[in-house]
Formats: sequence, C-alpha cells, structure tokens
Amino acid sequence: MNSPHITRRSFLKTSAVFAGGLPVLSSWPQAHAAAAKGPLFAYVGTYSSLLPIIRPGQVDQPAGNGLGIHIFQVDRQTGALTPAGVYEQKTSPSGLALNAAGTHLYSANETELLKENDAGTISAFGINRTTGQLTLLNTVSSGGAGPTHLSIHPSGRFLFAANYFGGSVVVIPILPDGKIGPATDFKQDAGTVGPKQATNAPKGSFAISGHDLPHAHMIEADPSGRFVISSDLGLDQILVWKFDEHTGKLTPNDPPAVAFPPGDGPRHFAFHPDGHWFYSLQEEGSNIVLFDYDSTKGSLTARQTLSSLPPGVAGSNFCSEIAISADGRFVYAANRLHDGIACFAIGKNGTLTFVAEEWTRGDYPRSFNFDPTGNFLYVCNQRADLIATFRVNRKTGTLSFTGQFTPVGNPSTILFLDLAKSA
Repeated sequence: MNSPHITRRSFLKTSAVFAGGLPVLSSWPQAHAAAAKGPLFAYVGTYSSLLPIIRPGQVDQPAGNGLGIHIFQVDRQTGALTPAGVYEQKTSPSGLALNAAGTHLYSANETELLKENDAGTISAFGINRTTGQLTLLNTVSSGGAGPTHLSIHPSGRFLFAANYFGGSVVVIPILPDGKIGPATDFKQDAGTVGPKQATNAPKGSFAISGHDLPHAHMIEADPSGRFVISSDLGLDQILVWKFDEHTGKLTPNDPPAVAFPPGDGPRHFAFHPDGHWFYSLQEEGSNIVLFDYDSTKGSLTARQTLSSLPPGVAGSNFCSEIAISADGRFVYAANRLHDGIACFAIGKNGTLTFVAEEWTRGDYPRSFNFDPTGNFLYVCNQRADLIATFRVNRKTGTLSFTGQFTPVGNPSTILFLDLAKSA
C-alpha cells in the first residue's frame, strides 16, 4: 500500500477544483459564533478507490472519485466551506471519528484488503491545532472486511468499528499518544439472515441490499459507556453488549439483541440527549422505530414505528443517516433514491410527528451532520460528488438551502472541529 500523504500539489489542485464553489452537539447562539476566535474545520471522508471485490447482491458501488480525507475551513456566518487541503488516501476513508479533545482523528479504511479475512484498516492521525492538517500516526487491522463506521467510547480510551462486509465489530484501544493498538476484542455476528424484501418496505419498493450475510453497520456506546449498541442489517437485529473498560471486552447483554421485522434492516441509530429515548433507522424498511432505553439494564423497548418518508411516497428507497438536534426537539432522517432529508418533531413522550422534508440537491445522500452551532446542516450527496449546505430553522426544524454546493468526490461523512473552544 502506498503511504497516504498530504502535499502542496494536492492542496493546490483541490483549491483550484473548489474555487468556483462557494453525538451531543453544541447549541451556541449565532452571536457567539460571530465572536468566536479560532478556526472551524470540517473533515470529509470519501470513497477514493473502486471496491476491489464486488459481492453478490451489492447495490452500492462507489466510483472512487474522492481523494482521501478532504479538509475545509467553515465560515461561521454563512456556512460556506473553503478548501484547506486533502490528506491523500486511496483506501476509501469512508468513516471518521474525532476525539473529544479535538487532537486526533481516526478513519475507517473501507477498501483496504489485508490477507486475513480481506480485512480493512483503521488509521490514527494527529491534528495540527492551528492549520487543521493531519499527520498519520499509525494503522491497524479492523479485523474484518469493509469497516464502515467508527465511534469513540466516552472514556476516550477505546475505538469501536463496525465491519460491514465482514459482519463483525471490533474494539481497538486508543493509546495515551493518540495512536491505536491491536484489538482488545472482536465479535462475529451470527444468526438467521432476513429476507430480501422488507416487511415494511414502501409500496412498490425494489430496494434490496444487505440480506445475504450478516452486515454490521454501526456501533456506539450509550451515554454512560457501560453498554455498547451495534446494528446488523443482514440479521435484522440491534445487539446490546456490556462493556468492560478495564479490559476492553464486550459480553452479550441479557437479552443480547432486539429483533426487527424481517428484511427491514436496521442501519444507523441515535440516542436522545436525555438518554432515555433511542431512535433506529431501517435501511430497507424505510422507517424509524422509537425505543425506550433503560440505562441501568441496557434494554430497549419499542414504542413507535413510522415511515421515514413523507406521507404517500412510494417506490424504492434506501435510508442512510439519522440525527437529533442538540436541543432534543427534532429528528432528521436521510432517504437515498428519494433524495430527501425528513424532519420529525419530538413530542413530550419521545414520539415523532412528521414536519417537513427538504430535497438534498444531489444524488444518494449517504450522511449528513450539523455544524457545532446547529445553525447549518451539511449533506454528503455520494453519487452527485457534492456537499449541499442548508440553514436550520431552530424553531420549526425546517431546512432551507443556502445555495452553496461544495464539490467533493463521493463524500461519505463530515465531522467538525471547532478550535475556538480551546482558543
């Protein structure tokens, strides 16, 4: 593998290309944003190479148009993204995680193939706290094929990764210097794979993806760090683990999993800021399920299911990302093929009511994220090779397009680092 690197050439190349384009989130008021001193950076993970293995039933085959991890400086007032460099990495760093101190970034390299199990890799980077540039510290095996999601334990001492193609999850220790060590635990998902047609698919949907094998899609600790939740799309399950932060080991909870309707395919999930409600987004079922979460037992109890799409929509759709506003008032869900971001109001008891939908201004929104103020939302339109910026109405939850398109090849995820917090 060629060592990924950042160069002046790649920085200038990216700047020329872009010259024509304009977990709990902070809720700073806009006045604070105006007075903030210190840059705000955005890091965008991309698909930067073709998938070397095309598996049966695979529907998402990114062209590999990205260059690696793209870096932008963010205008706090307008939301505009200005290119600040690229860390060139041809192994598709499609999943990113940032530590709480903002000193280190971690990437899940989805197309890196190691000899054992066609495994991907996880990389650790140091962050220059003035320029936002990245320095590679080290890289370790993810233990399975296609690592697609990363998260950091609340203690800051462990990294969790979900291997989509491998159908497994892994725990990786974060060392005091920010480097990562060999895995402390590895769990292979096993069970009965669900049917290709989702129980709750929209009328007329032919959206069939991951029901050929187990497919781990997301893993994240609960707010206390005592339990870890992972989703397996192929098994139609969310798994709950007890976590020992002294040993870095996962053990199945009792009960160990929550089953979904066959074929619905749980993909991503989000905890409400109060920690008592949990929302799961199903990729093929195109719905959101509200669970009550018991943090003392790590148990999930389903209470509401509703479509992720506006009323009356039919045809094929793949859900992708789900997030909650920092004030805990709204849930947002991305619908691919339909290409919209749906907004739902959260009631006093956690139940959802559809509010509105906004077109993503691109094709196949793989993910989205809020800036640290919560005033802007950025959508990674994977197949359209662009990020679209929207202003958030904090009172109504609705989105309005700012007119800003930022070209990025096959963007998959976007994270923010606010250096004003420690300035």
